[in-house]
Amino acid sequence: MEEPFDEDLCVELYCEVEETSPTSRTDSKDDCRQSDGKVTPAGKVEEEKDTTTSTPGGQDSIQVSTEPKNEPISEPASTSEHIPCPSVETVCHVSSEQVNQHVVTPAGEVEEDMDTITSTPGGQDSIQVSTEPKNEPISEPASTSEHKTQLESLLEDLGLKHHFTEKLSLSTILQIDEKTCTDEPTKCYSDLPGYFLKKMMMVNVKARNVEFTSECESACDAESDETGFEDFDDFDDGSDSLNSNNRLNPLDIITALFLCSDGFVQQEMALKMSMCQFSVPLLLPNCDTKQCSLMLWAMRDIVKKYRPLSLSESKGFIEDRIVVSKLPMVSFVRLGECSLSKSETLNKLLSSSQQNHDIFVHRNMTNGDCPRRISNGLTEITWYLPCGNKNMDVFGEPVAVANLRGDIASFETQFSFLCHTSAAVFVFFDSLDSECKMLSNKHHKAQIFLVGNRQSQEFSMDAVKKVAKKLNLTKSNILLKDKQMNDATFVKNLHKTVKHVVENTNVKMQIEQMADIAHELGVLVDEDCPECQTAKTNADAITGKIQDIPKYKDAHLPLHGEIWKKLTCLEKEEFRLRNVGSKNIEMYKSDLQREKENIREEQNSYDMSEAMTCFISAISRPGIERSYFLKWMRMNLDNLSRQKLSGLREAYKKKKKKSSENKEEIKEIDRQLSNSSLGIEHFFREMGQIYEASVSLPETNPSRQQFRHLPRLCAGLLLDGFPLELVDGDASNIPLRWVTDVLSRLNDLVSPKSKIVVVTVLGVQSTGKSTLLNTMFGVQFAVSSGRCTRGAFMLLIKVNENVKKELSCDFMVIIDTEGLKSPELAQLDNSYEHDNELATLVVGLSDITIINIAMENSTEMKDILQIVVHAFLRMKEVGKKPRCQFVHQNVADVSAPEKNLRERELLLEQLNEMTQAAARMEKKEENKSFTDVMEYNPATGNWYIPGLWNGSPTMAPVNAGYSEAVYELKKNVIQILGKCESSANDILEFTEWIRSLWNAVKHENFIFSFRNSLVADAYMRLCTEFNKWEWEFKKKMYSWTNDAEIKISNFGSVECEVSEIGQLLTDLKSDACLVLTEWETKLLENLDKYFKQTEGHVNLVEAYREDFANSAKSLRREMESSVHNQLTVATDVRKGMTEIDKIKVNHTKELEKRVGALIEECRKKKVDMTDQKLDEEFDKMWNKMVKEQVLYKQETVDVMGNVSKCLRNNLSRKGSHACELLDQKRLQDCGTVPFKVSSEGLINWARKKMSKYFNWEDHVMVLQQIADDIILGCSQFVKEKKERINKNNYHNTFIQEILHMIDESLKNQKNVKIEIEFEVSLKQHICAVAARDFQEMHEDFIQLSDPHICLNRNKKRFCVNFKDEFHERDQCQKNAKDFTDDCLRPAVENFINSSLGPDIIGEMKTRFQFSTRMFFQYSVLLDLLTKEKFEDYKSFICSYEWYVKKWILDEMVKVLTNESLSEFEDRHLGSRIKSINDAIRKAQAKEGGNLQELIKDIRQELREKLVISKDALGPFRILNNVKHKEFAQWLTVCVKEMEENIKEQLKKTNIKTKLANLDVKPENELFKSVIGCGKQCPFCKAPCEAGGINHKEHTTSLHRPEGLGRYTWDRSQKLVIDICTSLVSSDCSFRCDATKGEWHPYKEYTTIYPDWRIAPDQSLKDSDYWKYVLKTFNKEFSEAYKAKPADIPDTWKLITPQIAQESLKSSFNVK
Repeated sequence: MEEPFDEDLCVELYCEVEETSPTSRTDSKDDCRQSDGKVTPAGKVEEEKDTTTSTPGGQDSIQVSTEPKNEPISEPASTSEHIPCPSVETVCHVSSEQVNQHVVTPAGEVEEDMDTITSTPGGQDSIQVSTEPKNEPISEPASTSEHKTQLESLLEDLGLKHHFTEKLSLSTILQIDEKTCTDEPTKCYSDLPGYFLKKMMMVNVKARNVEFTSECESACDAESDETGFEDFDDFDDGSDSLNSNNRLNPLDIITALFLCSDGFVQQEMALKMSMCQFSVPLLLPNCDTKQCSLMLWAMRDIVKKYRPLSLSESKGFIEDRIVVSKLPMVSFVRLGECSLSKSETLNKLLSSSQQNHDIFVHRNMTNGDCPRRISNGLTEITWYLPCGNKNMDVFGEPVAVANLRGDIASFETQFSFLCHTSAAVFVFFDSLDSECKMLSNKHHKAQIFLVGNRQSQEFSMDAVKKVAKKLNLTKSNILLKDKQMNDATFVKNLHKTVKHVVENTNVKMQIEQMADIAHELGVLVDEDCPECQTAKTNADAITGKIQDIPKYKDAHLPLHGEIWKKLTCLEKEEFRLRNVGSKNIEMYKSDLQREKENIREEQNSYDMSEAMTCFISAISRPGIERSYFLKWMRMNLDNLSRQKLSGLREAYKKKKKKSSENKEEIKEIDRQLSNSSLGIEHFFREMGQIYEASVSLPETNPSRQQFRHLPRLCAGLLLDGFPLELVDGDASNIPLRWVTDVLSRLNDLVSPKSKIVVVTVLGVQSTGKSTLLNTMFGVQFAVSSGRCTRGAFMLLIKVNENVKKELSCDFMVIIDTEGLKSPELAQLDNSYEHDNELATLVVGLSDITIINIAMENSTEMKDILQIVVHAFLRMKEVGKKPRCQFVHQNVADVSAPEKNLRERELLLEQLNEMTQAAARMEKKEENKSFTDVMEYNPATGNWYIPGLWNGSPTMAPVNAGYSEAVYELKKNVIQILGKCESSANDILEFTEWIRSLWNAVKHENFIFSFRNSLVADAYMRLCTEFNKWEWEFKKKMYSWTNDAEIKISNFGSVECEVSEIGQLLTDLKSDACLVLTEWETKLLENLDKYFKQTEGHVNLVEAYREDFANSAKSLRREMESSVHNQLTVATDVRKGMTEIDKIKVNHTKELEKRVGALIEECRKKKVDMTDQKLDEEFDKMWNKMVKEQVLYKQETVDVMGNVSKCLRNNLSRKGSHACELLDQKRLQDCGTVPFKVSSEGLINWARKKMSKYFNWEDHVMVLQQIADDIILGCSQFVKEKKERINKNNYHNTFIQEILHMIDESLKNQKNVKIEIEFEVSLKQHICAVAARDFQEMHEDFIQLSDPHICLNRNKKRFCVNFKDEFHERDQCQKNAKDFTDDCLRPAVENFINSSLGPDIIGEMKTRFQFSTRMFFQYSVLLDLLTKEKFEDYKSFICSYEWYVKKWILDEMVKVLTNESLSEFEDRHLGSRIKSINDAIRKAQAKEGGNLQELIKDIRQELREKLVISKDALGPFRILNNVKHKEFAQWLTVCVKEMEENIKEQLKKTNIKTKLANLDVKPENELFKSVIGCGKQCPFCKAPCEAGGINHKEHTTSLHRPEGLGRYTWDRSQKLVIDICTSLVSSDCSFRCDATKGEWHPYKEYTTIYPDWRIAPDQSLKDSDYWKYVLKTFNKEFSEAYKAKPADIPDTWKLITPQIAQESLKSSFNVK
């Protein structure tokens, strides 16, 4: 509780105040001010303490304590040994409108530590001064609900109250939130800490200029702007427009933040403040507990570099952590009141004439004149560090400068600490107590210097002399400023004194050593927390044993050194195959694999070192302790490396200056640098190798189990803000299994919030790219001291909930990379390759890449641009959309953007030049300019950033312009990320990009080597969607064509809108064109919509968009041709039947006439006419009629002749030689025996043409296989046409389609030379066979449609009807049933058969195995593996199309059931039954008429629904004794029965029979969809799986050993085991027809086969499937191919069916 206010102890002194500082309003919170000032004898008031209150009378009252000054102070309630902050008396009966004022001394010089003056309503100013004696301790204020302490009150105002217990962490302050990139002014107290931290983390020297603008103030500003001249008198009232209650002293904010932050935030703030050349807290007070803390840990990370005078000649420098640097410290304190501004004087003292910077906050800074609420007792420290230039250095030697805020009388502990640790203490004063016990402590080591102002009225020379005598001070220990001395002279005198002290003192102390003194004085030390001490012990236990770094690494970190580099070389050699020489590739790869396994075995043979055991144990500790441990480790290791590497760096510099002849020496120094460098990353590398080695062991191995937790451990660290090394720069490799497992565990930890965006910086080493990242995001990447860390590191920054929607991510990943063209690597042979690998990786991983470039060095710029542009080109080609921003550093001129317009144009020219160079290297020369590669606008894609330092180091602060420019860049980067159309990757997708990119850069040809499961997934989704749209299109056209054929078939039998069938055909073709256009447009629109979505990574397959659009257009053309052909054939058939139909009608009419006459004749006979007699009479009549009829004989077409004409027309385009060959043999004589490629002429040609480079027998075998496949396809086509005999007559389009099929198949055989002799003989064979079949089909059709035969076919029915008519029997029921069975049922069944095919296709396409071509291939190969039969494999390889068609049919039979088809069958049956019933009702509703009219009406209604056979209708045309209404009623009943019968029949029919009866064969359509373009790999014959029809590039997921494609070695005749995926990476060559017999490098296969893309085996395991097949059936294949068995590598023999199946899944990306 506060002590009661005793009015008797106060004397009110009324006086007029002539000059006052501006007043401001304050609320009741500010009534209590923490102060330590005292009233001077002359009545002067020190600004830090007193409160002036204005009384109603208008006078200023000053309340002064009447207690004696030197009375001892009672002990504080607190038991800790420290000087507590004094409490303050409260003002009684004060108006709510209190105004804080600053009392100015007559001299006008008030120290910045101001007191609080409160104006009372009466107008007087009263200053409250403590009534207690000066040296009496003040009781600790108790916090109650009514009275908050100063600290509680301020923290509540600042919004930091809960952080006093739950400390601010780095992850909290670094996260991306809505304030990260907003420029809104601060509006309240709680905004100020965030403003300071935001600026401080970006190292902005304006960070301490913290203030906010309230709405009231804004209104006042607006009002003042409109004030007239007459209101200028208001200036005389001394009021201030800015309310001091809206302002806070920056020191209070800094103190509050340090009190509310954890050790790591404190450390980061201290580091950034030091970079800004701000003073940093040395002793941090807590005014509630009256304790202070030595901020040793907070300053641990500050590293300073300087050059003392002693090293100026050698140009050497000293670099060390400031807390372990042994430096003299000079402290500055204040005793009592002082009119001199101590802090401002210090700033002038430490600033050179060239640089003037506010190191310490003083009263003339923004808000520096505000009363301090909690920062009294704060001791700050800064360092002056010389640069070795006498003309610039203020001091020739380094010195620490401390500054205590407040009166030392109130902070004896802090003062005592400074006296024990300083070389000198400068005491600023206005008046001195002659006793001066504060200064007379004999135990102080420091010299005491008195600094006084003789101009002050309180100054007493006598008192100074007495004190000097008492303290044995000399004249040089006293510095006085008189009237004749200006500030400059005074500072100059002070400088001389301080310089003398620094140069002559022996008192030098490390800040680390000050901890012991702090403990003696009861000062807390921030490092004393148990977590920090335990972590330090653990770190010291590891680093303390390091004497010789290379030996230590060999002994304690053996797994990631040379052994890891050797493994790296083996991995890259596996992909690049540079040293294969004359060895068999697969044997060589097998040997490499064995070597890798041996290395892993060697790694596993090592016991884990004691150091790694301790390291893993320490990082397994709870969060805060392991954070301390890692920081201790980093600092300890940096200290070691700094000492060890200095000599090597000097040697490197000397060699670098000399000529390039020192390349080998530079390599050696680089090796030594690598070996002597030791950072925390080396321990994590070792941990990664321990893990990678362990996972090579069996699952149940204890060692593997022991280390399975390591990825999760590292993932936790990554989540806590520690960096993860992606690329080991020393080995130039990524430990893929380690990195991917860490990221996988990270995904587990954060899922489902796992979306990320990635920002990367690329640039030359030492150009400030890491500083750029650190400034942008407040991060601090770990860098080995003395040498830039190679490789790439990633950090995770959390994205706040309120901006997740804008950025569409949960985390931002920041990737820092080593500099391109680094000096250490510049002289090495593979430096460009290394830079290319790194640039490609990070650009590929990034959503946005920031490119640091230097315009002044054009040669270097060209090198960097070529590397960067190369990376961007690669990304464009593999589907990524890179974004970049170019940053020009060290551009200071404000007009730089305008001045650099020409430079921007030059940059674009350079980029275009580099694009063309990179395009040539990647063989993608269609990219002519940089804008072809990516979207780039020179006006918005360039940023100009001034230099980092404002002045010359070592005392230069960070340039404010640098921070502001980087902030603008950061805003732009986040804005670009927010506008990204593509979806963000999640962590697992990011992991896949790492894997696929790194595997691809291991190959020399990146673009053709790149395979990515995300791209594969996106492509698969696109294929799946396109297949759905494509099938909807086809299904619609199947249905439409079916309906059109019904119309054509019914033409002439029912009424039609057109009278000519030719016109009907024209109309239907026109309608077809409209429907085709509509669906083509719909398909293209679907494609556009698909690519506009943001999900599904559609941007990755943008390159395939044109292919699928072309496929849509090609599909329309294909469907148009097919539909037109079908309509033409149907029309021509219908035309051919017109004459026949007339004859049939005439026959029926004649029969009807004769039957009528016969009935009359029989009825006239008196004889009882039995059925037998009636039959005899009918036969006589029938025979007579037939004899009298003129038999109509249809003209038979000479199909063979027509086919021969079509064939000649086809071959006429091939030249005269083809026609000559055609004339050598009649078509009738061809096709009588199976086709064999064995003619003597062809063999002679083969021998003559190919013996130089290819076995002619093999060539004949290949041609025979081609011929067999084509013959099989054509035979299937003919078979299907013959099966539709009820609809089809021969048509010339049939043979044209066959010839088109042959031409397309031969055109696809680009890797085999097809001679005209082979083509002619093959076409003759196929056409002759087809002609005979078509002739037979034609003759059968004529037979079926012959009028005489049709009439005889219905004789029995006519006879029955005759007898019924004669006996006048009721024929309604019987004839209704006959009409149903003979006319309606066949029509309905035909409709079902014509409609069911598309339904079955649609159903099958929903199955996994038929959804895409890739999944189809996977399913077939998996089925083969499951059955494991050689004959199946042989058929699949040698007769691919036949086997696939058979497999599809078998799969349909296996998958489909009557139950699964019943839904489709019932739908089609139900729709036709409904149509029939509707037709009966409509026909029945018509008045009058007879049966013939009723049937005619029914047919008319069904004209577009069913085709009713005219032949079947014949018997119903001669019926007269039928009542049509009763017939209609019975017909309805019969239709119902027919429906049930058909259903029952469909249930009983097996699937094979159903499939055989279908008009549209599902197996054919499925085959077309899964066979795709039909192209095969030119080397191994694996089928193309690319989506669409008109794709530009052919690809397949799984290539085979070439021996499976009949390839053998020339000399040994053994089957070849090499696989194309390996060969295209090797230096081997091939030759074939396409190379004209010349050897051609496999690496350049695209020049021969430009439309094929053969991606190298990414995992080196993908081809295990076919390896297993060949090793299992090696003997069988060799016998079948008449070759010798292949030499199987040892590693192949270890492949099991399970491994083969896994490789199958991997290859086809099946999860």
